[in-house]
Amino acid sequence: MTDTNGGTGEGRIPSDKEGRASPIDAHVGARIRLRRTLMGMSQERLGEALGLTFQQVQKYERGVNRVGASRLFDLSRVLDVPISFFFDDMPEPLAGTQGSYQLNRSVSGFADGQDGFGSEDMLNRRETLELVRAYYRINEPSVRKRVFDLIKSMGPADA
Repeated sequence: MTDTNGGTGEGRIPSDKEGRASPIDAHVGARIRLRRTLMGMSQERLGEALGLTFQQVQKYERGVNRVGASRLFDLSRVLDVPISFFFDDMPEPLAGTQGSYQLNRSVSGFADGQDGFGSEDMLNRRETLELVRAYYRINEPSVRKRVFDLIKSMGPADA
């Protein structure tokens, strides 16, 4: 089967009546972008790690192209998060209405295990992004762990 552009249409998302991408695919794409940005990684660098062009990464991030299971697996390895991370923080109405199965809201992902990182607004703040980028620029794992422990010790004890 070919699409109107002469291609196979592989990876293209079936759109709804108004031509919009699936909300789940858009959510997964937003989570890819969030994690890539938190790591200070460019679309080009992510594409190289996956064997894709940066344009293909853009399409995934915008939800224009659906992310297949094997690609999601590759993304989780390159971005160093569990696959469940891409589905974290999905709005309840969206998670509960797709197909005959509901997403298990108790599945633990990257966002669940991080104190104070529950808010999308907080994750998108410039200060947060700069802090995370600086953290990941620390090459020595033992130093990075000590910095992490120091920051945690400075917060409230109940956090």
